[in-house]
Amino acid sequence: MLRDQIALVTGGASGIGRATALALAEAGASVVIADISVDAGREVARAIDGRFIEVDVSDYDANERMFAEAGDLDLVFLNAGVTTGCSVGDDFDLEKYRRAMGVNLDGVVFGVHFALPALKRRGGGAIVATSSLAGLMGVPLEQIYSANKHGVVGLVRALGPTLVADGIRINAVCPGFAESGLTEPIKPFIEEAGFELMKAEDVAAVVLRLFEGDMAGECWYVQVGNAGAFEFRHVPGPRGVT
Repeated sequence: MLRDQIALVTGGASGIGRATALALAEAGASVVIADISVDAGREVARAIDGRFIEVDVSDYDANERMFAEAGDLDLVFLNAGVTTGCSVGDDFDLEKYRRAMGVNLDGVVFGVHFALPALKRRGGGAIVATSSLAGLMGVPLEQIYSANKHGVVGLVRALGPTLVADGIRINAVCPGFAESGLTEPIKPFIEEAGFELMKAEDVAAVVLRLFEGDMAGECWYVQVGNAGAFEFRHVPGPRGVT
């Protein structure tokens, strides 16, 4: 179903992005790898006979250049992400905060903004953005990361119904602990807590399901052996109860 599709993967040099790029290529898609890590990104691109673009997704102009170089697209996986390295309070660090918000949230907003014309030129397509389980629940030890991942969830849910008329579907993937550059530094703590670390390929398989399906505006959680659309509870309306 994805054969001859043209896909862009940000953060494609490692982890979930790399696994998804390999899966897309295996499914017959032509893949453009975009990452700030040049050597690793080029290596992945060579392995799948794809293209590589160096980009810092937190930079608006860099996103514009990336999509101009990538050209027309059918599939866009906005996956690039970083950990924060600080929290709100005594250890708050403005530079680290700006970096995390810039990559994890601005990178998705900018990516969607420039992806839309690229997809429309091909008659429509699909976008998947990487959020996290931290985007579906509060995580006390990662407040800022949780905040920007909640932002991705809110953006996807708001855009989902509005883009369907243009033949574009947008969804989010919200994995738990999975193999990636983000979890590598805390891998011993994850294992000590008794959590199983998912393979990046397990998350990539769900991303491909979102690309191949007909869902729009959904946020799919991914845990070990379990994945599906998160069911958000109804929010009370503006009229008071009488």
